[in-house]
Amino acid sequence: MPTDFITLSLDLASLCRTTAQFIRQEAATFDRGKIEHKGVHDLVSYVDQETERKLVAGLRQLLPEAGFITEEGTAGPDTHTEEFTWIIDPLDGTTNFVHGLPVYSISVALLHRKELVIGVVHEVNRDESFRAVRGSGAFCNDLPIRVTDIPELNSSLIATGFPYKDFGQMGTYLQVLGAFMSRSHGVRRLGSAAVDLAYVAAGRYEGFFEFNLNSYDVAAGILLVREAGGHVTQFLEDGDPLFGREIVASNGHLHAEMQQTIREFWQ
Repeated sequence: MPTDFITLSLDLASLCRTTAQFIRQEAATFDRGKIEHKGVHDLVSYVDQETERKLVAGLRQLLPEAGFITEEGTAGPDTHTEEFTWIIDPLDGTTNFVHGLPVYSISVALLHRKELVIGVVHEVNRDESFRAVRGSGAFCNDLPIRVTDIPELNSSLIATGFPYKDFGQMGTYLQVLGAFMSRSHGVRRLGSAAVDLAYVAAGRYEGFFEFNLNSYDVAAGILLVREAGGHVTQFLEDGDPLFGREIVASNGHLHAEMQQTIREFWQ
């Protein structure tokens, strides 16, 4: 059983960088006619599936005893083991990929005894590798990163994501969005939650919020933000958002203000 999580994180970052080359190659000739639908607005392509297969094969070599939680299910049924579990989103931002919008990422995290210990988000087209190890900090292309020290929402840049299902909450969500738009320097929507969280960690955003996410969307990003000095919770309480459906991430300084803004509308 390996105990050197730093070395393992570097091996994971290398695997993600190599796998990102495959995504870039496929993007150059991708045929939109090859997409499939997991839901009305939930797209998947052979690129998602093949990328996941490559990641799973590489991760099995790095840590044979680990289980898997994957978006596309190519590793078989999810196996959340007590000791080690990889959490994988092979292509976070599939809709962007399908439409040729070059913002998407690979997101991989490792749970050890139910605690996040490694997280890597590789932004494919910028070739930026965001990496975190529990207790050892966060990095972008091996340079240390840190959240900002901006103390108030009215001086911040915030990110979010738009729901692609459960539209019954859309009205409430738009009220929350409007509040953030009027109280901050602006709100951005890139289309990859993993990238959004990495950008909070790197000090490019002060905060991020979204609902209806899955563990594979946020696992690596949660660790990145925490190791970069930020704070991550659910919308209305301080519970762990990993297996919840909602997330607020921030530089820590304006976290309570973000939660209060959401609380004005969200029940």
